[in-house]
Amino acid sequence: MGPLRSKKRRPTFRRLLKTSGMKLENKLKSRQLKQQNVAKKQRKEQKRLRQAMKGAALQMPRPLETYRKRPEDEDEEEEFLESLPSDMMDEEDLKEMTAMAQKASFITRDLGPVHSSKTKNTDVVRSYEKIPRKMAKMEEKEVIQLLPIKDKDRVIPRSIERAVKQHQEEEEKEEPAEMPEQEEDDGVPPSYMELTPEEREQFRIQTLNIKKQRIASMASAIISDPLNNMKRVKELRGMMMEADPSVAVSVRKMVMVSLMEVFKDIAPTYRIRPLTSAEKNTKVKKETQQLREFEESLVSQYKFYLEDLEQTIKDWKQKKRKRSQVVSFQSYRSLAEVSVRCLCELLLSMPHFNFHNNIIVVLVPLMNDPLKKVADMCCDAFRKLFQEDRVGRASLATVRVISGLTKSLNYNVRPEMLRTLLSLRIKEVEMKKDLEATVPKAKFMTNKEKKKNLSRMQRKWKKAEEKLEKELLEAEASESKEKKTKLHTETLNIIFLIYFRILKKAQRSVLLPAVLEGLANFAHLINLEFFDDLLNVLQNLIQSGNLTNRESLHCIQTVFTILSGQGDALNIDPLNFYSQLYKILLWLHAGAPNDDIIIVLRCLDAMLTRRRKQVTLQRAMAFFKRLSVLSLHVLPNASIGILAANRATMHSFPKCDFLLDNEIQGSGFYLMELDEPEHCSAQNTALWELHTLQRHFHPVVRRFAGHLSHGAPSDGSAALSMELSRRSPLELFEDYSVKNMTFNPPVASPTSKKKDQFVVGTALLDNRLQKQADSILSDTHMDFTSTCH
Repeated sequence: MGPLRSKKRRPTFRRLLKTSGMKLENKLKSRQLKQQNVAKKQRKEQKRLRQAMKGAALQMPRPLETYRKRPEDEDEEEEFLESLPSDMMDEEDLKEMTAMAQKASFITRDLGPVHSSKTKNTDVVRSYEKIPRKMAKMEEKEVIQLLPIKDKDRVIPRSIERAVKQHQEEEEKEEPAEMPEQEEDDGVPPSYMELTPEEREQFRIQTLNIKKQRIASMASAIISDPLNNMKRVKELRGMMMEADPSVAVSVRKMVMVSLMEVFKDIAPTYRIRPLTSAEKNTKVKKETQQLREFEESLVSQYKFYLEDLEQTIKDWKQKKRKRSQVVSFQSYRSLAEVSVRCLCELLLSMPHFNFHNNIIVVLVPLMNDPLKKVADMCCDAFRKLFQEDRVGRASLATVRVISGLTKSLNYNVRPEMLRTLLSLRIKEVEMKKDLEATVPKAKFMTNKEKKKNLSRMQRKWKKAEEKLEKELLEAEASESKEKKTKLHTETLNIIFLIYFRILKKAQRSVLLPAVLEGLANFAHLINLEFFDDLLNVLQNLIQSGNLTNRESLHCIQTVFTILSGQGDALNIDPLNFYSQLYKILLWLHAGAPNDDIIIVLRCLDAMLTRRRKQVTLQRAMAFFKRLSVLSLHVLPNASIGILAANRATMHSFPKCDFLLDNEIQGSGFYLMELDEPEHCSAQNTALWELHTLQRHFHPVVRRFAGHLSHGAPSDGSAALSMELSRRSPLELFEDYSVKNMTFNPPVASPTSKKKDQFVVGTALLDNRLQKQADSILSDTHMDFTSTCH
């Protein structure tokens, strides 16, 4: 067996993240405890040294005679000298001793040849130990005395700086990005309030430039090498709590936007899932382990960033004031707007990454925000998300949150929230009719029959093809068509659930126009089982008289979209809806919203062109006449669209050319004010409106009016050009729109006809009239000065 490997594992990034997040107070406390422990150890060592010195002093031999200390006064000094013994040493011996003391070898060599080295070392150590330690000064100097090194000739003292200072220097080296912030916090002069406004602004600009450079350097370092610079993300995220009141709001906004761009650049194109316990225990390569640590740190930092953005929005919504008062309450609104903008950008750019559903949960309630700017920002983001979502996962998650929100708020939401659902790209869903058609009518084949029909090699090839198709879908990271259809079906079911709840419980709410518009948009995808109930509800809504023209038009469009699609198998004659549309046409004019004409054109296409076999000639002629009247008092693009719809009606019902003749067919008179198209006797009138439209200022209107007055021929001088004949009424309406207050084509300016001579008033009369005027003026004398009685 090989040598046992150490079980000590490398600490994970999450553990390092927790330890690095310790607060400054805890760090200071730990430093104080370390200082106290060092001081205790030093006091213990001093105590041991003093005890050792006391023991050595007790073992030393005491002198035979003891004397008093040398006094300071002169009288006492004389007494002291007299008390000394006089027979101890002669003057010659004293001189010899002083001469020996002046020699360098007196201490080292002449004291004794036997134990000279031992006594030398003990004396040196004892002299070193007698040196007092000044602990107070050492603490001030941040120096710790270490044990000395004994050499042959000397003792080398050692000292080292305090470890706390080293740790501080290491932290400053590891976190160089925090130095400008500390310098900024401490660099504010105490007389800041005494500065003039110009000096304050200059100081603020300098501070802001320093912060900008710091943000830019950290962001560029992260993007250049994300694997090794993930710590900078934490440092950059820490700047979102900027404490300098002069630049706090600006710095926080810049950090929010910078982090958003950083995450957009470094985030992978796949979803990062957490590792299982088995995967964590397995041994992998160094590169794989580094990639795992990077992904784990990226997800954690991205989560913290989203939480910071959400907390900013919550503080603004809750009108929360911070204790430090660094950022005023008025500034929270601008910070919240930047946070919402960042979340909307991440919603659109990273729908595949982690926490996308969390972003949806945060932004959907903001679609109903009272502040219009925030609500419009969120609505536009979700419209773009629906248009760009090809698979349907994000759309399904959003629709679920919208459904729950509308129900929890008792349908008191803004209509714009429901109008965003019109941008969904749902074209195919699973319908019951399609499911029934897909059921095989023949009997099922048993396994034995399959084996008989397919050879062994064919079964093997078939299994290999199925496996290959599955692998190709996984390699391309694309969803199958069946999975997309399933997601779209579930999304559409939730949408219809929202609409039907509002139709049932909140018919008088402001959401009804949005609901009717949504039903008209998705009516071709409604299942047959809802047709009867839906038609009854829509008919009751129209007959109630509480709907506007636009809402009534949406109801009519929904009904005929259903009947022209799956409802063609139903034997229903929606005569009431024809009458309602016939009645509404006279209420439209140039002063009303011009977009209502779009709904009218769609309804006419579904009611007359597609259902021409179910429509009588009397009804078609009545609509032809009323649409011609409507084209006189609408905008030019609407007139073009209506005349194009009349052209399609004339092609579908060729006998409508009766209206081009003045002769009366049958009995009765045309009743203009009657709202029943079947009984208004439209065959007894003529299309005199076409002659008026031929003098219209718009050239395309004149062209269409002349074309219809000749019976809408397909060839000849009165025929339309290929560009106009191949376009639908809706396309012509959009092409010649006047939204930008410009005409297409531009209207020619009137020619100026200047007269060379002015005509005198009398020259306008002929000779006979001139003679009569002169005779009357000569016989009549008018005195304007006399007073009238």
